[in-house]
Amino acid sequence: MIIISNPIKKSDEINTIHSLFENGMELFHIRKPNFSESEMKVYINGIDQKYRDNLVLHSHHCLAENEGIKNLHYPEKKRLEISKEEIVNHTKKGIQLSTSVHSIEVFNQLPFGFNYAFLSPVYTSISKPEYSSKINLSESLTKRSNFNTKLVALGGITTENILLTLENGFDDVALLGTIWNTAKPTENFIACRQIALSH
Repeated sequence: MIIISNPIKKSDEINTIHSLFENGMELFHIRKPNFSESEMKVYINGIDQKYRDNLVLHSHHCLAENEGIKNLHYPEKKRLEISKEEIVNHTKKGIQLSTSVHSIEVFNQLPFGFNYAFLSPVYTSISKPEYSSKINLSESLTKRSNFNTKLVALGGITTENILLTLENGFDDVALLGTIWNTAKPTENFIACRQIALSH
């Protein structure tokens, strides 16, 4: 299961990240759009070294090699700027790539080399309530033709809809608001993970 960081700093955030890893978090996406390169480096180094293989950088990709990070995320705008040669070079170095899309049509056209992609918002976003979904869950998945890239649901994922989401054909789910917009992030994660594992 994938968790995306809160875009802004949260109190006791690093301890929460460690707790999430200890309870089965597989990948942690570091999405801090307002962080400078130096702030990002400090943040990365606050996370226990043993979890480096589980971190995914959304920005300041230049830090990846020195910090031992082998997972890079390309938001939609950045993906449109990356060349096929760059994608090939990354994969040759053993770097896993992910990206974001907002329609199944765009997902189907992704170039080879992306390990997985977030499709969002699948439901009305928890962290951005004004960000409502325009995706018809069951209809969209019938249009899927790209099976080289894992399809990950993002946006409004909760314990109430994880099972429905996976049953409709998503390969995995990513959590953001259901983790960070609560007083009990680890407990919420454990509940979500148990439901996903039952699928």
